[in-house]
Amino acid sequence: MVTLGLLATLHARPGKEDELAALLSSAQPLAEGEQQTVTWFAFKVDEQTYGIFDAFADDAGRQAHLDGQIAAALMDKADELLSSPPDIKPVDLLGSKLP
Repeated sequence: MVTLGLLATLHARPGKEDELAALLSSAQPLAEGEQQTVTWFAFKVDEQTYGIFDAFADDAGRQAHLDGQIAAALMDKADELLSSPPDIKPVDLLGSKLP
């Protein structure tokens, strides 16, 4: 059962929006390779605001994702692409519908 998630909000530096979008899009194969990540979404809210939402069955899966390649790639480029540090919040899921 999927009970835990992460919600990350990212604000692109002016002029770096396309690069941030490309970085997020390129992370999909990495997410697909994470066995404990049940679902993963990268999204755009508006021209400056982007995000990632992912869900997990347990805290070990959530922690593995935080320690994984996607988080490392994002943090490696954070100073260059983001106008502020990523806002990453753990969330408890109250309901879900998955295929």
